[in-house]
Amino acid sequence: MTYNGRLQSLPREIRVFIATFVVVLSVGYFTGLMFVNQTSSTVPEGIETNYLGNEEDPEADVMIFRKSEREMLTIIHTHILSISFIFFLLGLLVWITDLPKNLKLFLTIEPFFSLVLTFGGIYLLWMGLLWVKYIVFLSGLLMTTTYVVSAFVVCYQALRGPGPG
Repeated sequence: MTYNGRLQSLPREIRVFIATFVVVLSVGYFTGLMFVNQTSSTVPEGIETNYLGNEEDPEADVMIFRKSEREMLTIIHTHILSISFIFFLLGLLVWITDLPKNLKLFLTIEPFFSLVLTFGGIYLLWMGLLWVKYIVFLSGLLMTTTYVVSAFVVCYQALRGPGPG
């Protein structure tokens, strides 16, 4: 089965539909990142504070309480399910682009490892392994980078392809 470069051979209307889907998906993805930024979770110390709280810091501008186990399980459950679905759909589209096979493999498999490292790490951080905040930060950064590259490639190739019709 030949799938490499298939995206560009699709009819123009389908390519525009795919690009529109990826743009709207990206709006949702980046809105989530804006929320992460609002919680100061874009730096390792902010990640720690977001889940473990800062009740003992009298200088804190905003008091944040430690998340309960129920909150942690809900956060991890919903994020792993929804983000894995996002990367599955985006990965299917990456596989029909015109890129080297090894790059496609990296762009489509890596986010799943980062997803487990990020949210598994958040749970381990909550359990008291404070050094894991650096792994959470780096894996989240790598996951977002692969998202951006994948979304850009899919949109670029969908909108520039010569497809019939």
